[in-house]
Amino acid sequence: MNQKLTLTAAQGNALRTGFQSVFGNAPERYFSAPGRTEIGGNHTDHQRGHVLAAAVNLDTNAAVGLNGTNWIRVQSAGYPMCQVDITDLTPKNEEINSTASLIRGVAARFAQLGCEVKGFDAYVESTVLPGSGLSSSAAFEVLIGTIINHLFFGGKVSQPEVAMIGQYAENVFFGKPCGLMDQTASAVGGMITIDFFEKDHPVIETVDFDFASCGHALCIIDSRASHADLTDEYAAITQEMKSVCAHFGKDVLTEIDEKDFYAAIPVLRETCGDRAVLRCIHFYADNARVPMQVAALRKGDFSEFLRMVKESGHSSWMYLQNVIPANYKAHQDVAVTLCLCDHYLQGKGAYRVHGGGFAGTVQAFVPFEILEDFRKGMDSALGEGACHVLSIRPQGGVEAFC
Repeated sequence: MNQKLTLTAAQGNALRTGFQSVFGNAPERYFSAPGRTEIGGNHTDHQRGHVLAAAVNLDTNAAVGLNGTNWIRVQSAGYPMCQVDITDLTPKNEEINSTASLIRGVAARFAQLGCEVKGFDAYVESTVLPGSGLSSSAAFEVLIGTIINHLFFGGKVSQPEVAMIGQYAENVFFGKPCGLMDQTASAVGGMITIDFFEKDHPVIETVDFDFASCGHALCIIDSRASHADLTDEYAAITQEMKSVCAHFGKDVLTEIDEKDFYAAIPVLRETCGDRAVLRCIHFYADNARVPMQVAALRKGDFSEFLRMVKESGHSSWMYLQNVIPANYKAHQDVAVTLCLCDHYLQGKGAYRVHGGGFAGTVQAFVPFEILEDFRKGMDSALGEGACHVLSIRPQGGVEAFC
C-alpha cells in the first residue's frame, strides 16, 4: 500500500502560513491522517467482531515544529489553542470529552512504551468536520500518534499500534468506550477488513475494490444533527451488550456461540431487557455479514454487496436501534435522512446509517446516472453541502511532504 503523501501547494502554503502566524517561526515537518468511512459492520468492533472500513479523502493535516519546552501546543484552525503539560501524563477529570485529553492520552501511552515525548507545536487544518460521522476524533488521535512516533520514537510503532494508542486515549482519558475500527481505518489507509477477535493482534486485510468501476459513487450525507449530549446513547449500546455477556461470564459477544445466545433469550429478556437482546441479534447478523460483503467485492458481485448494505441498514434501524435517540420526537434527523435517501435513490444503489448513529451521517452508494439529482435533492432538504461525494485514500497516518 502506497504510504507516501504529497500535500497540494495550497495545503502546504496554508499550513506554513498558519504555523508561522501562531508560533512565530517556520514549521519543520508535516503530517497527515484521514477520516474514515465504515462500509460494513455497524457497532461490531467493540465486541471484537469483523468490520469493513476505508480511509477517505478528507484529511487532518498538520505543520509541526519542536518547541524546546515540556508543553505540546496544538492550534487547530478555528478553535482555541490546546496546551498540554507533558510532565503530568495522568488522566484528568476536568479534561474528559476534550481535545486535551486525547493529546495527553496519546502522549501517555507512548511514554509507557518507553518513548521520551518532548514538547512540540502543531498547526492543524482539517476537512474531517467534527460530528460528520467520518471520525474526526480518530483522525486527530492518529495524527498526534503519528507525529510523536516519527518525532521521538523513530517510527518504531506500527500504524495498527498507533490506532490502539488512539483508542487507549479515547477510552481512558477522553471517557468514551469506543471500539478500534475508526482509529485502525484512519491509521492504515485504503479499504480494509479487520477481525478484532484477538484483542491485541487484530487481523487486517486489504480489500482492493473501486466502487467507481461499478458505476457508483460513495456518498456520505450529513444529517446536520449534533453528537452533543449523546454519549450516554452510545455507551448504552456497549453496556447492554455487556449485560448479555455477563450472563455467560464473557467479555464480548464474539466469545459466545450464537446458538447459546438464542437458547438463552427467554432468560435474557427478563434479566437484560428486550432492547439488549435485539441489539445482540443485530450484532450476530451484521458480524456474519462482513465476511460475505468482502467475498462479494472480491468476486466482483456488486449487486450482492449492495443487497447486504441494505440488510445492514435495516438491522441497524430495527434491532440495534441507533437511528433515533430515546424520547426524541420533534428531531429525528438521521431517520429523515434515511427516508430521503430511499426517496431519491428510486430503488437503486443502497443506503444505511453510518458509524455510531443517532446523529451524524448516512452512507449511500449512488449510481452515477442519478448522482447529481440525488445530491441536489439531499442538499435541498438538509442544507447546501450536506451530501459529500468521497473517494478512498490509499494512505493512512503518514508524514507528508510539500
